[in-house]
Amino acid sequence: MDAMKQMSLSESGFERKTKRTRKREFLDEMERVVPWAELVALVSPHLPEGKRGRPPFAPEAMLRIHFMQQWFNLSDPAMEDALHDVPLLREFAGLGGWDERLPDESTILRFRHLLEAHDLSLQILATVNATLAAKGLLLKSGTVVDATLIAAPSSTKNSSGERDPEMHQTKKGNQWHFGMKAHIGVDAESGLVHTVIGTAANVNDVTQAGALLHGQETAAFGDAGYRGVGKRDETQDINVNWHVAMRPGKRKVLDKSTPMGTILDQLERAKARIRAKVEHPFRVIKRQFGHVKVRYRGLAKNTAQLHTLFALSNIWMVRRTLLKDLRA
Repeated sequence: MDAMKQMSLSESGFERKTKRTRKREFLDEMERVVPWAELVALVSPHLPEGKRGRPPFAPEAMLRIHFMQQWFNLSDPAMEDALHDVPLLREFAGLGGWDERLPDESTILRFRHLLEAHDLSLQILATVNATLAAKGLLLKSGTVVDATLIAAPSSTKNSSGERDPEMHQTKKGNQWHFGMKAHIGVDAESGLVHTVIGTAANVNDVTQAGALLHGQETAAFGDAGYRGVGKRDETQDINVNWHVAMRPGKRKVLDKSTPMGTILDQLERAKARIRAKVEHPFRVIKRQFGHVKVRYRGLAKNTAQLHTLFALSNIWMVRRTLLKDLRA
């Protein structure tokens, strides 16, 4: 966009007068490592031209605002308030001074609806991953599959007087959870997410395993919840070797004093080290980005947000490598 400052925030005049906060450091890194040009080219054709009424905000400004919502866990009205209250966020969005027109919550909402209507969040993940693959950061030989619960409000004290009908409850251990599941397929080497599926919380993990593969891997890994995946009808045409964890009870009684018991235990340890890669993106979206509860009603809207969140978590996970390449 023409008004967008093509410089890192650390090079702006504003930075010299302001404390170097963690938020500023974070946004400066994202300024440099997010593939802005490719993503703006992706969303721009779908935005209104604004031939009537007030001129629309630049596509890059709206995309930056949308990403800040994910990074800082902000609702549409909270994002509008933040743009008015925090100069750093206006600066990152390229919206200039406090006296300039800023997007209101309705404008921010319409941009999100546009992304949803054209499945652009799915394409954002694909575009980010294509950029990372071109840099040799995303390999194709193995996939780790897993799922995590995302809580939804169980209260009926809302305008409709009912819980979200697309969310369901499930029991994990001795505790009941209400909400949805985020199922992901992760590159076994780098830990980067390549596939995301959203379902109700009561959907069994193993039913989604085949759909989480991209089709080019030779090996796939899952925890004990994926036992029997290779025998399911939907995985029969998939040419991949499944490496699924032994059930905890069975592993506990392994006789490690025998050669076979020792080998089996070492194999389980090796599989566990690979499966651990899948925990990192979950930790990024929940701890770093604060996404522990669904923001919207319905699976489609929340799954769209998950695609964007995991695209941004992929960038976050390899940001130091990307920054090193920029300095080289």
